[in-house]
Amino acid sequence: MVANPLGVLLRGRRAGHDTLVWACPELQAPETFALTSPAFEHGTPIPPAHRGHLFGANVSPALTWTEPPHGTVELALIVQDPDVPRSTPATHVLTVGIDPAAGALPANALADPSPVPNLRHGRGPLGRRGWIGPMPIRSHGPHAYVFQLYALDRSPDLPPGFTLDQLRTAITGHLLARTRLDGTYEIP
Repeated sequence: MVANPLGVLLRGRRAGHDTLVWACPELQAPETFALTSPAFEHGTPIPPAHRGHLFGANVSPALTWTEPPHGTVELALIVQDPDVPRSTPATHVLTVGIDPAAGALPANALADPSPVPNLRHGRGPLGRRGWIGPMPIRSHGPHAYVFQLYALDRSPDLPPGFTLDQLRTAITGHLLARTRLDGTYEIP
């Protein structure tokens, strides 16, 4: 396959891991529980079945977590790609209403509408709700997809189609713990 000239040109341009919500001082919390997926290991490639809607099935991967701290009322999930060639990461999902006692979300639970009761999705930068799978620029190199899961002491009061900024504001001061799972995706 011939390299994409635009992807090659932009290889050195990336938002960076320091731009993730994970790096925000107000969203720091103990890392006392764990997030995993039966679809991929931490730091390894995400299978093509989870690729974005333009090129693939766009099925969100199944996720599992260990027991969050006592007092956790709800979990919030933010998935971001810090390797996009712009100043801020691409947001691939904003979801609240995750039951901490469930211990898992099945594959495609992050679809909009979700097959899992009570999940609420925010609106990503492209105006879409729910899972938006990996769609990196061809030949740009590997992209990280960072699944950031936050244990909250209350349910955030958010409007339908909330934004990342609204979610950040709503959960600030209400974090009991956090965990993350990183996957990668590349289109050579």
